[in-house]
Amino acid sequence: MVTMPQRRTRPTHCGRRFDLRATAVFFGLLATALIAAGFAARALAPAVQRRPVWVVVLLCVAVATLLAHGRRRRRLSAARIARRAGEALEQATTTALDALDTPAPAPARAYDDGVQAPGETYDYALLDPDEFEAAIAELCVRDGCTRVEVVGGAGDLGADVTALTPDGRRLVVQCKRYGDDNKVGSQDLQRFGGTCFTVHEADVALVVTTSDFTAPAVEYAEQCGIVCVNRDALLAWSGGRAPEPWAAGVYEA
Repeated sequence: MVTMPQRRTRPTHCGRRFDLRATAVFFGLLATALIAAGFAARALAPAVQRRPVWVVVLLCVAVATLLAHGRRRRRLSAARIARRAGEALEQATTTALDALDTPAPAPARAYDDGVQAPGETYDYALLDPDEFEAAIAELCVRDGCTRVEVVGGAGDLGADVTALTPDGRRLVVQCKRYGDDNKVGSQDLQRFGGTCFTVHEADVALVVTTSDFTAPAVEYAEQCGIVCVNRDALLAWSGGRAPEPWAAGVYEA
């Protein structure tokens, strides 16, 4: 009897079995998450600018997706993938609801840095003197003035805002941020009248206040050709219900 030698066969190492169901579910959920994130980003872009918390929401979804993708070395069942995706979506929904419940922050200033539109008025009583001067400068820009500058401060000699009117005249404005019980008096007008024309070479001199003018102040302004704008006239000018004060003569509301 002839004995045939037996060939040794190398043992085969069984690798991990390919789980088609888990893979399909994973990629399906990933595609759904990406599409939902795209639509959400497009729809919520304006809200994200006002509420940065939305960025946190999107980051939560992105982190959850990356975590699921990073665990691909481990065998994940379809049920485990679905559970983790559900937990991530639940967390994102909770964060989104918290963001909606958070009130929008109040503006830091009582006026913005843009130009007022006709019909738009500020509560000028809430502005400090510097803000009030800037708001008057905005009105001048809105109504066609050029070379508008806020020059108020120590040593301004009564000029708070200077500009050129649309027809080329030099405009010099003094801003009086006063309370209701503190009217602009004749002495205020006399001090401004002594510098607005001779020192600042104004073609149009304007005094704007959040209060009102005394009768002697109005009389002096009429004699010197200074245009007076009290609180009511200012609101009418700002709201577009009255012409620009440099075009209307002495301004009485």
